[in-house]
Amino acid sequence: MRVFTELPLADWRSVRQVAETAEAAGFDALMTVELGHDVLAPLAFAALATERVELTPSIAVAFPRSPTVLASQAWDLQANSRGRFVLGLGPQVKGHNERRFGIPWSPPAPRLREYVEALRAIWRCWEMGEKLDYRGKHYTLTLMTPDFSPVRTGLPMVPVTISAVGPAMLRLAGELCDGVRLHPLCSRRYLEDVCLPTMLEGMERSGRSRAHFDIHGGGFVCTGPDEAAVRKAMEAARFRVAFYGSTRTYMPILALHGLEDLGRKLHEMSVQGQWKEMARQISDDTLRIFAACGTYAEVVPEIERRFGGAADSITIPLPPGWELEPVREMLAGIHRIPRAFRGFKTEG
Repeated sequence: MRVFTELPLADWRSVRQVAETAEAAGFDALMTVELGHDVLAPLAFAALATERVELTPSIAVAFPRSPTVLASQAWDLQANSRGRFVLGLGPQVKGHNERRFGIPWSPPAPRLREYVEALRAIWRCWEMGEKLDYRGKHYTLTLMTPDFSPVRTGLPMVPVTISAVGPAMLRLAGELCDGVRLHPLCSRRYLEDVCLPTMLEGMERSGRSRAHFDIHGGGFVCTGPDEAAVRKAMEAARFRVAFYGSTRTYMPILALHGLEDLGRKLHEMSVQGQWKEMARQISDDTLRIFAACGTYAEVVPEIERRFGGAADSITIPLPPGWELEPVREMLAGIHRIPRAFRGFKTEG
């Protein structure tokens, strides 16, 4: 199994050290999240500080960005990392698109399909010299002049993965994309009973291979060097489970485990602004539905129980000042957990 960890977002001067240390420890990928700061800039600094690790936003919000603008940013990250960039995309929810970004809302799956197709049309134009002629309901791109075209890289096309929760997005991921970024509020049962069959249906539609499709995440990992650190990580995850569980979008996941009443209570508390009190509603047993928990020395079998055979890659966020050797040993154990994913296949 592959393991991602997060880059700092606000302090760009700290990115180099974090990236170099994470690569030395054996992490497979460095990721950013789009929360309060630019999601792509830290990856550019990490690209120059590393030689091996994959670099990816998880995720960049798609619709507020022009496909052409994002295609250019992804192109430069791919070129300057020498082929180690993976574009993670997501639609965000209606409220954020309309009220935070000022973007008109439409059903996300058809629009995101066009977005990915448009990106690839632009990249083929630049790398293979194809005429840009993409025409869809949401995006029409027909102009690309030499002055606005970068030099060919000779590298594979950027892999594109998308976030997905419901059937339409899961099916789209399997049919069109190179991987999926599952939401943290995802149980193993939801992954196996709902996500995987739907993604496989999409792969069958387009003749795609599971071996070249990366299933990432679908839960939390709460770990640290000692029990105190694990409890702290669990409290952070408990808050996030409560926060996500208050959103009606994720009610089907709670319902699968008979937690509909919990979801309704969390939603009501969120309406009343009781954010701090919401986390107390999440018991340890409920938290462990969504999280693998344990110290560095204990967590590998918990990760295998929670993710093994279902996901190909996971994220483990680490606190500042973590020690290299215990983390390296933990990662070696996680790497021994089998996975179906064998690498992206995006040539041409």
